[in-house]
Amino acid sequence: MAISAAPAEGDDEVIAAINTTPLVDVMLVLLIIFLITIPVVTTSVPVELPKETVEVRETKPENLVISVDSSNAIYVQDAKVASTRALVEQLKKVSRLEPQPEVQIRGDLTAQYEGVGKILYACQLAGIGKVAFITEPPARGG
Repeated sequence: MAISAAPAEGDDEVIAAINTTPLVDVMLVLLIIFLITIPVVTTSVPVELPKETVEVRETKPENLVISVDSSNAIYVQDAKVASTRALVEQLKKVSRLEPQPEVQIRGDLTAQYEGVGKILYACQLAGIGKVAFITEPPARGG
């Protein structure tokens, strides 16, 4: 048996052109994906979103610090509060002061929202106008 390197008669010639059909298919799929995702990414309501900043705040003596520990116990300054009603009564006394001091809430990272929600509700019932949350700044480089 012999091997022939020359093309036999009747064989098709080698086509040297690039087949662009798969390229066009991929481009059309990408175009459809972009047409679908662009309206989702852009929103129609123009709003100014807050920037992340770390503001150094000093706790003034007249400010009231309320803490929530990991078991949702509420503390005013360092004294544990017996109930939400007792907290509302303490906050009503504070709300009558001129100028009204700021209530600063320190919530434990593992505390549930319920404890902080009770404090916010008590502030609303007592008529407190200034409420702030005390947080720790994120670690540098992370």
